[in-house]
Amino acid sequence: MTAQPRPAAPNILCVGMPVRDLVFRVENIPARGNKMRATHFTEYSGGNALNASIAIARLGGRVLMSGPMGHAGEKAAEQIFEDLAREGIDGSAMVRMPGLVTPISNIMIDTTGERTIVTYRDPKMWDVTLPDTDELLKDCEAILTENRCVFVRDLCFEAKRRGIPVILDADRAMSLDEPLLQASTHIVFSAEALHATTGADDDPAALRAIAALTPAFVGVTNGAGGMTWLEGGQARHMAAFPVAAVDTLGAGDVFHGAFTLAIAEGRSIEAAMRFSAAAAALKCTRHGGAFGSPQRIEVEAFLAKSAAPHFA
Repeated sequence: MTAQPRPAAPNILCVGMPVRDLVFRVENIPARGNKMRATHFTEYSGGNALNASIAIARLGGRVLMSGPMGHAGEKAAEQIFEDLAREGIDGSAMVRMPGLVTPISNIMIDTTGERTIVTYRDPKMWDVTLPDTDELLKDCEAILTENRCVFVRDLCFEAKRRGIPVILDADRAMSLDEPLLQASTHIVFSAEALHATTGADDDPAALRAIAALTPAFVGVTNGAGGMTWLEGGQARHMAAFPVAAVDTLGAGDVFHGAFTLAIAEGRSIEAAMRFSAAAAALKCTRHGGAFGSPQRIEVEAFLAKSAAPHFA
């Protein structure tokens, strides 16, 4: 049988706040007031949307990145632009914020691959004015954004009006009357953010509480616990691929990036979940934050040799 050609690479707009990550690898997370030597130290460009953009680019999508950055000439911002260019990501829609510094995170990763993060973002970063909406949405086939980025609301509503999928990475607690719930077509929470938002500890119950507020697809990632989503009002669950994790930093962002690309390519939700879970699982086997994201050929090979995940 002749292999079917892959569709042209979709154009994806990622909107968020890039972050400069200072990453320390430690034996264990130190207790309050204690000191500990790190075994390794690295600096990365990071942030939810930026990490997702790296995953999308490596999986074959074309990415335009937008959002606020530190002032012109700031060293951290310049490094981020260099990293975007190296990954083939268009950073021309990024907005420099006069007098502000690019957000920065202090990250500790222990020997199990789990991470603890402290981030500083100047509150004035949220005063950003994004580039012209028509320019941002020109040829756009999907948008990925972060639920902390309230400055993207109008853009998301307009994209949805134009029939463009809007995927929301909900990794922090949000108000139940947040307009982004209505502006999105697909919302994927982290388990912690979902539970904090709804006050429910049970994933299906929490998802139903969100579904009562929005017509969007709603789902939740729970690390090694897999993914849960609603389909026709019923909860579906997919187990995570078992891997030996060494670094979970950026894994959720890689999942969101892969999911956005899959939706833009017209995949079913079940196929998108499997593709995204495989990309995130491979990332967890490598250090480097989102720079440990796999290439598409690696994800396809991983899926080809992996047993089909359990769906319930």
